[in-house]
Amino acid sequence: MFMIQEMPAEVTGSGRYTAIRTFTAKSFHTCPGLSETGLSERLCEEGPTFSYNLSRKTHVLILATTRSGSSFVGQLFNQHMDVFYLFEPLYHVQNTLIPRFTQGKSPADRRVMLGASRDLLRSLYDCDLYFLENYIKPPPVNHTTDKVFRRGASRVLCSRPVCDPPGSPDLVLEEGDCVRKCGLLNLTLAAEACRERSHVAIKTVRVPEVNDLRALVEDPRLNLKVIQLVRDPRGILASRSETFRDTYRLWRLWYGTGRKPYNLDVTQLTTVCEDFSSSVSTGLMRPSWLKGKYMLVRYEDLARNPMKKTEEIYEFLGIPLDGHVARWIQNNTRGDPTLGKHKYGTVRNSAATAEKWRFRLSYDIVAFAQNACQQVLAQLGYKMANSEKELKNPAISLVEERDFRPFL
Repeated sequence: MFMIQEMPAEVTGSGRYTAIRTFTAKSFHTCPGLSETGLSERLCEEGPTFSYNLSRKTHVLILATTRSGSSFVGQLFNQHMDVFYLFEPLYHVQNTLIPRFTQGKSPADRRVMLGASRDLLRSLYDCDLYFLENYIKPPPVNHTTDKVFRRGASRVLCSRPVCDPPGSPDLVLEEGDCVRKCGLLNLTLAAEACRERSHVAIKTVRVPEVNDLRALVEDPRLNLKVIQLVRDPRGILASRSETFRDTYRLWRLWYGTGRKPYNLDVTQLTTVCEDFSSSVSTGLMRPSWLKGKYMLVRYEDLARNPMKKTEEIYEFLGIPLDGHVARWIQNNTRGDPTLGKHKYGTVRNSAATAEKWRFRLSYDIVAFAQNACQQVLAQLGYKMANSEKELKNPAISLVEERDFRPFL
């Protein structure tokens, strides 16, 4: 089924266009033979056509939710010299298609987001970055823009030849310095840099479930593998309450007063648990379409043994683990967590960070979360805390030993 919808002129800057969004697994079109007119046809005229993945590049999608450690996992690919990495390109789809005040909560919004997101991801894995221009406001001029979300989180977009900052040719820019020193991003140069790499990795927190990716996973033009990152929902709740203070104000009020607000938005917790449960259920049932394509990673396992778990991830992907990644892990998992104040920072004592939620939530909130999320806690091997004393005792692990081996 297709949904055809006129988009405002300001989205493209060149009149109105017709966005073709696909809601089924039969989604992707090559440019030759397109019968529909509009966005897809115009993009075929402007940018390179889709081609089969003849080089058999390995495409990687990190499927996560906010405050689950996805920025950290993204860096495990960003630091690899032969990987082109993009941080949350689907932000632009959400920001363009979904009204800010609803942010995709309705089923209709979700279908719109998923159809457009799958088409954009397919283009990005093909290094067709021009497709992204349709979701950037204001529209790029001559394929240059300063509006790419979190550009500085991508090493390739902040280094030569995409960026030519003053100083040493080997200079590695921090995220804030990248935006300031690199100037406008030339998407043509970025696309060329993408094509020079053997692998493309994309992180997103804007796809709820692995089943939503089936059309991409089954697409014969791709060699896509999904890393699903999960985290203890109690830890996610604690981290979001600290990071998104206004949005999670009532949870913080509960913690401060000891009284649960009558108008608490429990969906801020239950939606995470429901999406995790549905997605993990699909992955652990091992359907044939996910064979060799899916790996479940618990943040806690990665935080406790970052090098070992990273080696397992790269082995699953069939990509050699280079020394840059190993050095980055060494430098970014043993630090003082009080030094990493940026909410999306990655320098921290990873093992300590994974357990910090136990001291940020009251036992009443933890008990409520456990009751609401008991199914997914059991699925993922997270133990219940049965008392305040047990919750606050760091000698008692709340993470079971589990072996979530990839379905090969």
